[in-house]
This record gives sequence, structure tokens and C-alpha cells, in this order.
Amino acid sequence: MRKLVRCTVLLSTLALSACQSAILDPQGPVGAAEKTILIDSLAIMLAIVVPTICVALGTAFWYRAGNTRAHHRPDWAYSGKLELLVWGIPLLTIMLLGGVAWVASHALDPWKKLASTAPTLNVQVVSLDWKFLFIYPDQDIASVNELVIPAGAPVHFSLTSASVMNAFFIAPLGSMIYMMNGMATQVNLSADKPGIYHGLSSHFSGDGFSDMHFDVHAVPAADFAAWIASARRGGPSLTPQSYAALARQSINVVPFTYHDVEAGLFEKIVSQDLPPAPGPAVN
Repeated sequence: MRKLVRCTVLLSTLALSACQSAILDPQGPVGAAEKTILIDSLAIMLAIVVPTICVALGTAFWYRAGNTRAHHRPDWAYSGKLELLVWGIPLLTIMLLGGVAWVASHALDPWKKLASTAPTLNVQVVSLDWKFLFIYPDQDIASVNELVIPAGAPVHFSLTSASVMNAFFIAPLGSMIYMMNGMATQVNLSADKPGIYHGLSSHFSGDGFSDMHFDVHAVPAADFAAWIASARRGGPSLTPQSYAALARQSINVVPFTYHDVEAGLFEKIVSQDLPPAPGPAVN
């Protein structure tokens, strides 16, 4: 029994520490707003949970075998006041939760641009087996399994999958977004300050799923400009031919960059002018 208690405490601590390092430790305006929604929803639901637990414990204590003042009333059948209490409070809670969700769903619309005086960075994201391709159309470069963004600036992501359905998630920045082959979606995110944040695929997509993650480097504007200049000086070109080679299934791909990108490559992937990833090799 003592070992069971210790294991439970340890697992609870690990779970809470994981939340603290990501969901409950936001590093951007979207993540911070989502944390507020989680805490507000928890507080609203506790308005039912805590009284219910207290009533259950109080009822069990009152009707214990040793309490001679408790009377069993077999003829009791209905109380309008009790029914109003039992159904009214949950109904009000559901309405309040629904209102919070309604307002938040509009305020945190992934397609809604973030207010900022800094210029917006456009990044096109393609999920492959099992890696992420990040195309910077305005800078004419691309990177694999590494995302570099300027801290404090809004980032507009256009996303698609070149293989099976996947999900793009940077927990400290917020808003997990699903990606599907043959369609594009969007999300707007921002990092408040410089740092390295963890991004990953949060939807099972095959053998290499567990290694499908990447680092997000939020850097000052000057460092971002220096990284762009460095990427332009080396690395291969991203053409339909090199993209076809990249699309083959591979695991634990070391991050690297392309020094230029063929115009309209992302649109060709979405429209399937470039065929979807080939999948496993047939022996």
C-alpha cells in the first residue's frame, strides 16, 4: 500500500511538472489566453464538484449506523426545491462554461491575426514522414526540423500534410492545429521573449511518430536576420526533385536548411501537383 501511494505521488508530480513546463507556462499571447481559459473552466467546474463531494461525505456521515438522530423515510418521493437545486446549479454551470467557450473560440480564432507593431513573419509548414519542413516564402529559404522565429513578432503559419493526417503543436505558444493532405489551414502565434521551445507532432502518424519533434528558436530580430543570411550562404536548393527525396520516410533527421526555394512549392504540395509522400518502400 505504501509503495502504491509513493508511485501515485510520483506520477502526479511528473504530470504536473510536464504541464508546468508547457501548457501552464505559456510564452506567448495565445498560450496565455488558453491557460486563462483552462483555469477559469476548472474554477467553474469546481463550483459543482466541491459541493457534491461535501454533500456526499456529509450524507454518509449523517446516516452512519451510530447516529440515532438520522431517520430513514421510505415514503419520501419528491421535493421540488431539491430538484430545482440538483438541476439548476449544473444547468447554470453548463451555460457559463458554454459562454466562456463561445467567447474564447472567437477571440482565439487560429486565423485571426495577432495585434502587433512588428511585421508578421510568414512560415509554410509541411508535415512529412517523419519530419517537419518549414518554408520561409518571403526570405526564400527553408529548414527541416528546426523553426527559427523573431521573438515578439507575430508568425502566420500556413500548414498542410504531404502524407497522413498530422498535428502541429508548440505547447508554450498554444493552439494545436491538425494538418491534412490536399488542404491548407492557418494559425497565428507569437513568442513573447527569446528562448528555445519544444514543438512536436501530437497525432500518431506511424513508426517514426515518437521522433517527430523540433526545436523552436525565438531569437532577437538581429539574430533572426543573421540566421537568414547564414541559411542563404549554404545548403541545397529546395526543388521538386530535392523535395521528392526529402518526402521519403526517414527518422531522426538532423536539422538542416535549404538556401533557396522554388517559387510556389507549398501551393504545389497542397494542390498535389507534387504527389503525396510515397510511404513505405515495397520489397
